[in-house]
This record gives sequence, structure tokens and C-alpha cells, in this order.
Amino acid sequence: MALFRDNASSLLVKAEAKELHELLAQQARIQFDAGTGHSELRSWELSLPPFLADLQQAGLGHVEVLLEHKLPYTPKRVDALLCGVHPKTRKPSYVLVELKQWTNAESAGDDLVHVPQYGSQPLLHPAEQVRRYCQQLVDFTPMLANGHGGVHGIAYLHNVGAEGWKLSRYTIDEYGQLYTRDERQEFLDRLTTLLDTDPTTAVGSRQAADELLTAYTVPSKQLLKHAAAEIKEREQFVLLDEQQVAYKIVEQAVEAADRDNSKTVVVVIGGPGSGKSVIALSLLGNLGRKGRTVLHATGSSSFTNTLRKIVVGSRSTRVQQMFVYFNTFIGEAPNSLDVLICDEAHRIRETSVNRFTKADKRQKAKRQIQELIDVARTPVFLLDERQVVRPGEMGTEAEIRAAAENANCQVSVVHLNGQYRCGGSQVYDQWVLRLLGLTSAEPMSWSEMTRDTDETYQVAALPSPQALESWLLTRRPDAGDTARIAAGYCWRWSDPTIVEGTKTLVDDVVIGDWRRPWNAKPEKPVPGVPASHFWASDTRGFGQVGCIYTAQGFEYDWSGVIFGDDFVRRDGQWVARRDRSFDGQVKKASELEFPALVRNTYKVLLTRGMKATAMFSTDPETQEFFEKITG
Repeated sequence: MALFRDNASSLLVKAEAKELHELLAQQARIQFDAGTGHSELRSWELSLPPFLADLQQAGLGHVEVLLEHKLPYTPKRVDALLCGVHPKTRKPSYVLVELKQWTNAESAGDDLVHVPQYGSQPLLHPAEQVRRYCQQLVDFTPMLANGHGGVHGIAYLHNVGAEGWKLSRYTIDEYGQLYTRDERQEFLDRLTTLLDTDPTTAVGSRQAADELLTAYTVPSKQLLKHAAAEIKEREQFVLLDEQQVAYKIVEQAVEAADRDNSKTVVVVIGGPGSGKSVIALSLLGNLGRKGRTVLHATGSSSFTNTLRKIVVGSRSTRVQQMFVYFNTFIGEAPNSLDVLICDEAHRIRETSVNRFTKADKRQKAKRQIQELIDVARTPVFLLDERQVVRPGEMGTEAEIRAAAENANCQVSVVHLNGQYRCGGSQVYDQWVLRLLGLTSAEPMSWSEMTRDTDETYQVAALPSPQALESWLLTRRPDAGDTARIAAGYCWRWSDPTIVEGTKTLVDDVVIGDWRRPWNAKPEKPVPGVPASHFWASDTRGFGQVGCIYTAQGFEYDWSGVIFGDDFVRRDGQWVARRDRSFDGQVKKASELEFPALVRNTYKVLLTRGMKATAMFSTDPETQEFFEKITG
């Protein structure tokens, strides 16, 4: 999906008339329901005319150009994707071009650069950025992976000359090359070796663009399906932009700890589906294979136990012991690990002490954040402050930064952008924020937000839980897709009962004549039912209703969400109702905390689905709102 498509000559006419950047901004508002920032609008206005003029001069005015083309299953867009015919193979030829207006940059080590106008967070070297875009396009477009057409990547810094660009060291291959203003002729020569200059190939160029835009794309690699190979074998996931920046910053911090005996706390912040856990497993696998002492820690029993089960296909005790909990480190020696990766760090608690903690360990306990920082030479925290769903969870940037500075540690913060879950749909991400009142923009119907877009994510409101369940059942069986129903914590969660001599789950979630059990309780196994840790990943999980504590951190293809009476619409506003909640911990929250925790709960539940989300509310007024907003 591109914001705008035409041949280079026609686009140049629009650019020279100062229309093209406005057309792109208009399409961005339509397709992504997002205004265009001044910097991006200015970038289009300044970069596209000289770039398109270069194409015209090179004899490539007939080539089809996809501007701001969205890569499959990511929120990332490549500035320009040129579609033409290869002069030698006569096959379709695709050239991804990243345009940069930078006038200077300085190395930040590895494939990272500092660009003054973009603040302190490093950026990927442009050649590495476009290389990873090419890899993403090929990985998830079988037509290209099977050799249907060639794919090439070029970064073009049309403003920078030899005096401003001194970062000449980078890997060169078909996916990643770089040219500056002083290398303009070499850039044009390179393009003409990849795209035929014969105007009669215009038909072939249009056909190449059509084929790419209509090509079948495979779903993104789900974390749990590829976790074992990531840890044991090699990199399974292509890290893009800020994800790769975060990865490299951690590697640099590890090297600095060796070289300078320094200690850097790395904080990675991103929303649901922004790739935090992908970064965590990529780091764990690579550092572990290099012989580093590295552990992965969470505050989630479900997430940790699932990773242990799925990753340890070989029953390796050593690998299983790489996955631990935040409360593991009471009394452990300082800097006894090379790296500690704290995934889902928003679930960090005040202390690691609980009712099972032995007396000798209680005496040694510090604040949990301090324990996690102290135990590793490079502590890494991956978090989303909007996923705090229980009182006492305190893994925030401010808390971690304060603890790190108190321990005389350097702090490096990386912000992740975009939504890689939910099909990489920026539209759905914005729709959910508007729906739940997490942005100043008013809720908007799904049809309005997706009008004139190629959006493939599906959203529905179903009139009953029976309809919701049936909707999911019709979509999951044939392709091995996963489907789950999760709900707000608005019903009791009973212990299993004995029926005719067999332990059985109780149908606690009762809506009219529809009755279903919650997922199994931890430590209370039921025959034929997955343990609570594995509700989201075990095929037997469909048929039980998941709660926030079993759904958080996981993904499945088709998601059903039941809103209970704890969060309802009244007079165009959301109202959180403490008396309708059965979550004993959340009910203890303050008047200020309670609505935020409930809102965060539904934000998490609405962002589990990879392909679609359907919803139902037990409250008639809220259900009426859902039916309007999903229409």
C-alpha cells in the first residue's frame, strides 16, 4: 500500500507545481487517520522534486513510483519504491530508495549514526535501514522470495556532500548501498543498471507495480512460533529502525562494560506490538550464543512459563534456566550477570518479597528495581507504561532512571514507534486509542477510518457472546490459525469443582444463556485443560475465557474481547465502575488509579489479535456504541 502512485514524469509535474507534498499529506490523513507533521511535509516538499528530476534525467520518467509504500506487516514505509523492468533479465525490478535531507552525521558505532537535528537517540545508518526494509519486503512477499523479480536498496543523501558525510564504512550489498550529492552521477548510473531506460517498458513497469501491490503476503512471524530457533540457532526476526537501534545500543553497552568497566542501564519504551519481546529474544539468543551470562526476566508467570516450554524443545535445563522472574535476585552478588533483560518491565513491583519469601532473603531484599540494576553489568528494561494493569506495578521510565542515577549508572533510552502486531496496522492502533479515550481525538467509525485505504485488518462488533464465539470459530480451523476470547475481570473466578468424579472448570462467565469458564487457575490443574500459563498458546485454550493476566504479553490470530460492566459508555464518555469488578487487587486502587487500570486492561485485550478483533459488551448502551463505531 502506497500513499501515492504514478510514473516519475507525472509525479515530477505535480512536485514542481508544489502539489505533490499536499497530495501525500491528504492521503496520509485518509489512510492513517493522522496529520502530517511539519518536518515530514517539509521533507516531501524538499526531497521529492530533486529526486524525481534525477529519475527524469536518467531516462526513467516512465518508471512507476510508489511513494511512502508500507512494508508488509509493519508500520514502516519506504520513501520511494521504483517499479520497472530489469535491462538484462527482463524481469520486474524493484528498487527501494530512502531519501535523506541530512547535511551531516557522526558515527555512533556499529550501524548507528547521530544526526544533530534528530536529538540524542541514534538512528540506523541509512544503508542499513534500507537493507532491512528490503529484507522485510522479501521475507513476507513469497512472489519476491521465489525470484519473480529482483529487489535492491539504495539510500540517497541528496543534500550532503563530501564535507558533511564521512561515514564511509558500511556493508555494501544488493539491499544496501548509499550515494551522496557528490555521487549523484554514480547514483543515476546505478539506477540505470537496475531499471530499463527504454520508454516502451512503461507497460512492464506498470505491470510490475500492479503485481507487487496485489501480491499475496504471508503473516508476520509470531513471537512464540519462532522463539526456539531465535534462541538456539540464529536470528529469525528482521529488526527495523528503532528496534535495531535498541539492539545495537545494548551491544555497545555490553562492550563498554568490558572495555571501560562502565555500567549503562538501557530502557526501551514502546506500545503493544512494537517489538519489545522480539528485541528481548534476539538479544538473549545472540548474547547467549556468544557465551555471555544473560537471563530473561519478567513479572508474568504465564509469559515466562510459556517461553520455557516453547523454547526448550530439547529439554535443556540450561536454556530453561535462562527464563526467570523479577523476584529471583534477592541477595544475589552485584554484577554477577553480563546482561539481564527485563521484558514487560512495567510489571516491576516495589519489592521482590512475597508470602513465600524465606526470612533470610527478606532481610536482604532491596527495592526490586535496585535489585535488577545491581545484579547485571548491563541491565535492560523493555516497557510500556500503558500496560500497567495492577496497583503497585511501578516499572516506569522515571522510576528506572532515578534508581539508575542513584546507582551512578549511565542511562540510555530508546523509544520504539509503530505497531507490529495487528497486521502492522497504524489505522487500527489509532482507532483503539480513539475508542478508549487515550488520545484527544474523538472516536471514529472503522469504515470512516479505513475509507480509501487498503486496510486488511478486520474489526467487528457482535450482538451476543454466542455470535462472537461463532465468528471466531468460522475463521480459525483450516489454516491452523489461533483464536481466543478474553474478557474484563467482571465475574468470579471459582476453584474447579468435582463433577462425577472428575475435576472440572466452573462456568463462571455467564451472559444470558451463554456460559463459559475462565481459564484454569495457576496451581489448580484440570484434566484436558491447559494450565493458565499456556492458555494463549495451547490449542485447547479456545472454549475458556482468558483474563488480562493470561492474555497480556501474548498474541493470537483472531481475537474476541468481552467488555464487562466495569467499563461502560455514558453520555459519550467512558465510566469505570469499581462495584462491577471482581479483580480484588484492582478494586483496592485509588480513585485516580482505578479508571486508568481498567482502561489499560481493555487496551491490552484489544491489541492481542494479529488479523482481527471482534468485541461485545454486556452493557446495552456500550454495545450500541460498539456497533456504531465498528460499522
